[in-house]
Amino acid sequence: MKNASHNSHTTDMELVTLTGIAIALAMDAFAVALGAGVFLQPLTGRHLFRLGFHFGLFQGLMPIIGWMAGLGMQTFITTWAPWVAFGLLTFVGAKMIHEAVQDDDEEVARKDPTRGFTLVLLSIATSIDALAVGFSLALIGVTIWYPALIIALCAATLTVVGLLLGNTVGAIWGKRVEVLGGIILISIGLKIVLQS
Repeated sequence: MKNASHNSHTTDMELVTLTGIAIALAMDAFAVALGAGVFLQPLTGRHLFRLGFHFGLFQGLMPIIGWMAGLGMQTFITTWAPWVAFGLLTFVGAKMIHEAVQDDDEEVARKDPTRGFTLVLLSIATSIDALAVGFSLALIGVTIWYPALIIALCAATLTVVGLLLGNTVGAIWGKRVEVLGGIILISIGLKIVLQS
């Protein structure tokens, strides 16, 4: 009976609590978008849409996957997911630093983090934390669909804001900020591992 009462209270999480969780989850996406915005000169509507859409989509899907996986994925989520995020972010961050220190303007598309393989890597890396959140929500009996929507919208919004801010800073400071963007990505990866 106590459990039934507990579930009735937790099935629909309060919007304030949910928004707080969504903002916390979106901080990595925001920081990555800040770094990515540095590279995109000029920043176009397509860049904003692609990164915002994909970061939002992955942030919304990951808690659903974590929620559905339940106990079967607990070991992976708590042990290996932080290392996967670290590896992906370090790879992309090192690539950004390498491209920034080279005076090589041949392939502008390679510097566009809103395209191809880099976009997929960043989308996965910035949303892996949401797996654990989805798993936790399953344990306390919260239905996932509404939280996943709020998480996705929050991530998409903060990604667009991060791109716009990063682009402004990048236009002013140039390549020095590009190196900083790569360092930020690697630092986020380290933070995820150290906090796990």
